[in-house]
Amino acid sequence: MLKNQSSNLTAEIETLKEVYAAINRNDIPAALKFFDPQIERIEPAGFPSAGTYRGHAEMKAHLSQGRETWAEGGCDPERFVAAGDKVVVFLHVRVRLKDNLEWVEGRFADAFTFRDGKVIEMRTFAQRQQALEWAGVMDK
Repeated sequence: MLKNQSSNLTAEIETLKEVYAAINRNDIPAALKFFDPQIERIEPAGFPSAGTYRGHAEMKAHLSQGRETWAEGGCDPERFVAAGDKVVVFLHVRVRLKDNLEWVEGRFADAFTFRDGKVIEMRTFAQRQQALEWAGVMDK
């Protein structure tokens, strides 16, 4: 169930719902329209595509390469926590990779910073609590 944990940033939360829906249907151009041209994406060590990606071209390549590994499944938001200009999204990922019969499943968090209605920063955290701390939110 999707929950908005704060009344502020409602438009940004709707934007993020659209971003994940676009990624899940493998429509990377639709997802990219919500990112600032100077977007910075940080995926931590230990994740499949660990590294820092800057700008639309690198973000497009990053999202496309990751999404192209999926045979089926999705990345589903479970909870949204708004804090200032940031939104933390608790995610449940369940995908079957191509050429694999086993499903891969996990729960983690993405954190976003917005400016003028566009995502300017996206970070992934293995531990949800770390994402909340990064956003300056006490665990709810």
